[in-house]
Formats: sequence, C-alpha cells, structure tokens
Amino acid sequence: MTPLASAASAALLLIAPFDKPLFTTCLSSSFYGSYRAGLNTYHSVFMPDATCFDSFAVGGPAAEAHVMEFTRTERELVWVEKEVVEASLTNAEKESMDDFFKHFGYIHATVPNVGGQQAFSGSSPHPLEVLHQTPDALLLSVPSAEAYGIDLILPRFWKSTILPSSPVEYIPVPFEDVEPIRNVLGKLRFDPVVASIVNNISLPQMKDDVRFLTGEDGKSGIVSRHSFTPGAIVAANWIKARIEESGAKCELWTFITGFTPNVICRYESTVPSDTRIIVSGHYDSRGSFGSTRAPGGDDDGSGTTSLLAIARTIGRKGLKFHTNVELIAFGGEEQGRLGSIAYARKLKVEGEKIALVVQADMLAYRAPDEPLQLGLPETIGTPEATQLVANISAIYSPELIVGYSAACCSDHQSFYDVGYPGTQVFERAGPIADPMYHNSGDLSDREGYSFEQLYGISKVQFATLLHMAGFELPK
Repeated sequence: MTPLASAASAALLLIAPFDKPLFTTCLSSSFYGSYRAGLNTYHSVFMPDATCFDSFAVGGPAAEAHVMEFTRTERELVWVEKEVVEASLTNAEKESMDDFFKHFGYIHATVPNVGGQQAFSGSSPHPLEVLHQTPDALLLSVPSAEAYGIDLILPRFWKSTILPSSPVEYIPVPFEDVEPIRNVLGKLRFDPVVASIVNNISLPQMKDDVRFLTGEDGKSGIVSRHSFTPGAIVAANWIKARIEESGAKCELWTFITGFTPNVICRYESTVPSDTRIIVSGHYDSRGSFGSTRAPGGDDDGSGTTSLLAIARTIGRKGLKFHTNVELIAFGGEEQGRLGSIAYARKLKVEGEKIALVVQADMLAYRAPDEPLQLGLPETIGTPEATQLVANISAIYSPELIVGYSAACCSDHQSFYDVGYPGTQVFERAGPIADPMYHNSGDLSDREGYSFEQLYGISKVQFATLLHMAGFELPK
C-alpha cells in the first residue's frame, strides 16, 4: 500500500481481502461492508480518513489493499458480482458486461486488476467509473439516479449490492447468542407432534399460491413482481391478507420510497419472551433483460409459497408459540437485499434480540436426473444453525439429499452481517442450475419445477421453527 494524496472534494477508498485483524484497527469505524469477489473470496470496503490511512505501514494488515480517491456527490457505490452458476448455463449464453456498459453510453475497456480507478469515456456528464475489479466482481461508482434500477440492465447471472451511505459496524455473531441453537441441537429428536404438524402442509394449496404469484392462474393479474411494479404491490397486499388469516398481525413496512414494502407478520409469544425467530423469503422478482414479464416462480415465488404454507398450517392447527415468531416476505432483494438490510439494521439499533433467521430462496428447481435436494450455505451463515437445519431435514424430510452450495447469498446475510444467527435453505447442493433463473420464463408449469422438493424443504423450514420456538396446540 502506498501513500495517496487526498483532494478536498474526494474521499479515500480502501479495498482489502477480508481479514479479521483489520477490524482491530482504526479502519473499523470506516467499514462499508464485505462483498464476494470470487468463489469463497470476500473483499472489505473502507473509507478511512487521512489520519487512519497514514497510520498503516507497508506490510501491515492492509498491505494487500487497493487504494484510490473517488467523489461520491450524487453517486452511489455499487458492488456487482458474478453468481455461482452451472457452467452449462453460462456457456450457453456467453454473457459479458458489454451490454451493461453500453447502456451508459460507454465503450467497454479492459480494467487492470490494480488499485487505480478506470473511468469509461462517453458523452454522459456523469461517467460510470470502475473503482475496483476482480475476474468475478466490480465496484462501480454510478449516478444515483441509475443505481436502484441497475438490476434491470445487468446480465442475468450477475447481481448488485448498493453500498450503505454511512459506515456500518462489523459484528460477528456472539458465541453466547448461538447457545439457544446449540441447546436445540443437543436435544434434537424425532417429535411425532412436529411431524404431524409439518405433514399437514397442503401441497394443492402450495400449487395454487405459486400460480397466483406468477400470474399463471389467470386471476391475480400479476405480470411482474419487480420491486417497482404494480404487480409487486398486488402480491404484497395478498400475502399480508393470507398470513393475517392465520392469526398473525401484519404490516407493510416501507424501507425506501418507491420500493415495494416488506410484509412483516408477527405471532406474539404466549409466554414472556424478549427474542424472536424469523422465517423469511423474498417476493420481488427479476425477469429477462428488456422484458416486462418477471413471474419469479422459483426465485422467489417458491420461498414465498413456503412462508404461506407455514402460515396456513399455523392457522389451521391453531398453533401458539413460546417465542415471538415473524414470517417476513422481503422486498428489494433483487436490488441488493435492500428490504432485509433496512430491517436488520433497525432491529440491531433498537437492541432487539433474534434467536434465528432462516431464509428460503429458490426451493423448487430440480435438475434432470438429480435427486430431491436441500442446499445449505457454504460460507455466509451460522454453522450451528446450518447444522440444525441439516439434522432436522434428516428427521422430517429424509427424501432430501442435503449438501452445501456456494450459491450465495440471500436475505439471511443482512442479519448475519449485524451479528444475528442465520442460515438459508436452497434447492440444490451445488451451483445454481435453473435455466430460468432471472428469466421471464420462471414459471411453475415447466420441466424441472418440483413441488415435491418445495414441499419437503418447506417441512424442514417449518420443523426448524417449531423446534426452536416451542409451541402448543389447542386442548
């Protein structure tokens, strides 16, 4: 790392491979998040002041950092990364970032993998800047007006995350906060009552629910559930109404004006409890480039359908919980987990406790000739929580082959990043294989869409909730 002069109008940007010792330095107060830069590789972003920057010696914890100056006036920093997808899908499309850059009126230039920033020249008065690049990720400086819709022009196997406007705290999950999960793990046994409850999930109703969300039923009128569309508002109100029918109290929680809201539904504990368990999915969707159709049958109509199946069974069985329970359908996931980030940070600032978050994202696709599967996070997630879900799957959905996936990450990361225990359930023990991923053909009536797998994973998610929360049935 070499000294860099700071202009009055510019800020310093320091990007380094994730390394815990960095957070024992003055950099900890200028942290803007860690982001995936390649398979199981993460880079941390800092904006230190000049005094902090000058305190680092060559060979110190930030020796491998890339450093640059940039101006943030009316601009957003956006991390763009390539997702972990089966090679057969990417080879078929040979996607590049060329069309993405052309949208801004720039000719794609090769950006060296060094610390200096590279601007793309064009007619726009607000040039797009590439501040940092790896083979599978870019950090961009983007005009604010473009940032929140950047997913509409990205290649479908790339995703974006808008960096926060102010520093965030790096908070590992405290050891003691995982104790409730360890306690359940240690005592976990087959429970015939839990089995009877989760087996009561209605598969025919799940089919009806996902067809409403995709518009395949011909009744909902939903064409797209993209975060800025009328269809997303229709879906939000419908999800809220359905979960309220089960006895929950729900609200539509706006996190950014113009975005479809989070649907937050709560079942109050019947005994004194100062913590909560969150079971979640996201209901916004993403379609093909240039298409207004975004049915999101798998991503994430499947996870949302799992939430609805759990809620409907809670209502049908008259379940009451011994811990506060929240079922949440997040908005803004496709724009970089905006809805869940806002909610997780709100709860952390308010000092709220969360025992566990289990996010369901993409549960229904089954590749040809592969068994029914359950994929669990390889990196981002609490290991004990992931192990609990794996053990519960073996008990209540033994038909699922359980393994790990590097496909990452969904809304559980927003909670994990601020120190809450969390994990995710996914459809495959491997990379994304759904050929309709981020495609306008993501419907339920197609080859490979497995309601049997969706049903099995939903049982696992529900059984995890029951074992963690404690419950009672009407006498």
